[in-house]
Amino acid sequence: MPLDTGAYAWRVRTHIVWDWNGTLLSDMAAVVGASNAAFATVGIAPMTLEEYRAQYEIPIPRFYERLMGRMPSQAEWLALDDAFHVKYTELFAGCGLTPGVEALLEGWTAAGRSQSVLSMYEHEKLVPAVDAFGLTRHFVRVDGRRGAAGGRKAGELAVHLEALGGAVDRGRTVLIGDAADDAEAALAAGIKSVLYTGGSHTREKLAHLGVPVVDSLAEAVAVAEQLAG
Repeated sequence: MPLDTGAYAWRVRTHIVWDWNGTLLSDMAAVVGASNAAFATVGIAPMTLEEYRAQYEIPIPRFYERLMGRMPSQAEWLALDDAFHVKYTELFAGCGLTPGVEALLEGWTAAGRSQSVLSMYEHEKLVPAVDAFGLTRHFVRVDGRRGAAGGRKAGELAVHLEALGGAVDRGRTVLIGDAADDAEAALAAGIKSVLYTGGSHTREKLAHLGVPVVDSLAEAVAVAEQLAG
């Protein structure tokens, strides 16, 4: 969702690009439930949350390849993706924000800083989801995935930052997410990142990436402020 960022440019110093699923939105129970529904279409045994977090990786087809012992066929990939999204939509109603999100966003906005959302969740579903939680007012831009499912974030982040244009200083921009793919996208875009352990990846899977890893979003915001200055 593009917004008029021009009005913000004069006062923007530090900017956060927030991930949505597994970061601002606490949806891992829904993700695992939806993944298990997808697994059933190709005969993969269901996983617990802990098992999922230990195994999960992006791009998602590679995740399925490891679980299946081979790359899924196009028909299998479509069945997996469809089953996941049908079940996720069913379970979404039970999802809430990560504790403390509202206060963190309020505080960041009140300090005269800016923030945006970039997610690999489908754009047409992300925008109303963010709005339903009453968060849209905090963000200068909300972007979801517009291309095919299962890809990497780097390309989407490049487009997101280009759209923000002069309203943000990339030297003072930090991406906060929960996946290795977030850190890799930030590195490719020339911005910093902080990774949160409460989402899709275990701490062990994030620790080797060379970026700060934290256990709460309050810590993530504090570190982002330090990194961006």
